[in-house]
Amino acid sequence: MRAFLTGGSGFVGGWLRAHLESSGDEVAELADGVDIRDPDGVRSALRDVEPDVVYHLAALTHVGRSWEAPEETIQVNVVGTLHVLEAARRATRPPRVLLVSSAEVYGAAGGDPLGESAELRPVTPYAASKVAAEFLGLEAFLGRGLEVVRCRPFNHVGPGQSDAFVVSGLARRIAESELSGAEVRVGNLSAARDFTDVRDVVRAYRMLARDGVAGEVYNVSSGVAVTVAEIFDRLAALARAPVRRVEDPELFRPVDVPLVVGNAARLHAATGWEPTIGLETTLGDVLEHWREQVARRPTPHVTVSPGPLS
Repeated sequence: MRAFLTGGSGFVGGWLRAHLESSGDEVAELADGVDIRDPDGVRSALRDVEPDVVYHLAALTHVGRSWEAPEETIQVNVVGTLHVLEAARRATRPPRVLLVSSAEVYGAAGGDPLGESAELRPVTPYAASKVAAEFLGLEAFLGRGLEVVRCRPFNHVGPGQSDAFVVSGLARRIAESELSGAEVRVGNLSAARDFTDVRDVVRAYRMLARDGVAGEVYNVSSGVAVTVAEIFDRLAALARAPVRRVEDPELFRPVDVPLVVGNAARLHAATGWEPTIGLETTLGDVLEHWREQVARRPTPHVTVSPGPLS
């Protein structure tokens, strides 16, 4: 299968490319010099590759920063998605498109594990941009016949993720604390999230690209909620020295959804997918990654907040 990735140079994109190649797929990416907001550049890139499937990952993904740059978030996440869908639709042989959304679209729904029919209640500019991108994908399927499969990943984590995201940020600070003894400054630790290893997530993406039903949307989730406080405690238990944390009120986000957990039954029914990597393994791998980074180039003190879903 010939695959084309947008956002291939990002955290998830790198893991996805490795998984696709190990599965025997031929993989091409949107070149770094091509802006997703450039329709001609996107169309030219797809025309050159003629893929069987497009994995659309390119997006501004940091929830907190979307408050500071809502217009840019809309331009990249919504207008950029429109360009990808139009390029795919106009291709000589239109490919399938896996449109990667986010569980942030559910907003403050909370309660029991969320199914795909749950009401969409975006409470951040990032979440609103993902709702809009999803509906562009749905319109491309319903109105234009393009085979678009949408998915809503919940928190996905793993080695190599930016420390702007909660698990990686905490792991980095703990790795630094092992050497310096510095306190780890944190924001709201009561938020509960559904964490899945990125290596399981990219397996789900390929399965959906192959077996997902066009026009449908699928959650990618573990079905288990874990508080950020528990994540901290588990990482601290893996530390090689005692770790102290201190709360910093300035790190709290304007809106922080208290509980988000997903139901991936539809994904399982369509593909047979289940997560295979336990949270303890993921946390250990992330912490070891940051130990290696800190040992190579010690970094200054960094503070973290609960972070976005992606």
